[in-house]
Amino acid sequence: MKRGTGRSGSSAAPNSVDVARLAGVSQKTVSRVFNEEPYVSAEARKRVLDAAEQLGYRRNNAARALASGRTRSIGVITLGTALYGPATLLMGVERVLRDTEYALRVVNTMEGDPAGLAGAVDSLLDQGVDGIVVSEPIDESGDGGAEPHRVDVPILVIGAPPPPLTSPAVLTAGRGADLMARAATEHLLELGHVTVHHLAGPQRWFAARDRLEGWRTTLTAHGRDVPPAVEGDWSAASGYTAGRAFARDPAVTAVFAANDDMAIGLVRALTEAGRRVPDDVSVVGFDDIPVAAYVTPPLTTVRQPFDAVAQEGLKRLVHAIENPDADPLPESGPPVDLILRDSTAPPPQNGGSATRR
Repeated sequence: MKRGTGRSGSSAAPNSVDVARLAGVSQKTVSRVFNEEPYVSAEARKRVLDAAEQLGYRRNNAARALASGRTRSIGVITLGTALYGPATLLMGVERVLRDTEYALRVVNTMEGDPAGLAGAVDSLLDQGVDGIVVSEPIDESGDGGAEPHRVDVPILVIGAPPPPLTSPAVLTAGRGADLMARAATEHLLELGHVTVHHLAGPQRWFAARDRLEGWRTTLTAHGRDVPPAVEGDWSAASGYTAGRAFARDPAVTAVFAANDDMAIGLVRALTEAGRRVPDDVSVVGFDDIPVAAYVTPPLTTVRQPFDAVAQEGLKRLVHAIENPDADPLPESGPPVDLILRDSTAPPPQNGGSATRR
């Protein structure tokens, strides 16, 4: 955006008086346009926005915050990690907030710090945020119940149960991992596999628990044996280690891995051991990371709708911020998107290779 010259050709930053003069409207009309108030004609609104663009006008958000009691900012508490899920969700939140009038404040927490959440909340409240997004995927509560931490702004919790926080509004989003895990397990059963083994994520993670529960529930509902789950740490290396153990068991014909990185390591170990994927063992991952379509074989996986979760969750949070006395907007479950590629097939018949379809 180009910088305007402001009043009388000076280099001072343009203000709402300059916009009103250029647009041929009152200063009150300019205020109504930028506050998205009613009773402004479409033609007048366009003139104001065009004038603001021409002058390079930006509202004084600090003054607006003093007048409204709000800073027009939203804080995000997220785990300090490069893992695909948390990092991609944070990027989704950032993309959504670019299209709103809210600034973003981010505080990272570290795994293994039980006091991290409360400290992050206090840090954001000190910055005067109007709402908080908690993307804290690990259970740090320990064996004892933590004392509730009071927060006087609305909270959106993504992908986890509500933490011990008291707030005017506690909203949740993105709790659909169990349904997605069911879809992955159902797919393998429908192909004809007698049961499905599970390479689980670390069980301190809520997402790993949800995926394990969805897998177990599906097998139980179909009357199938539930093999012991093998726990990894989300890494391809842990998937490789688990894959070497799975490869020694001829009864293993299908594995649902709790993320794609572990699935990729698993496939490598199976292949090295002479167990062909998918002819001898079918593998399904979770996340649909960018490389999943390009490994050998291309990986069947569950795609996580990070942008959709961020979009809906932030819409509900902003509604709670701006309409504190209204009922919260309803939550809808995330879509289940199973991406079928070449890592799954019917089980081998009579000890031979499966028939590919």
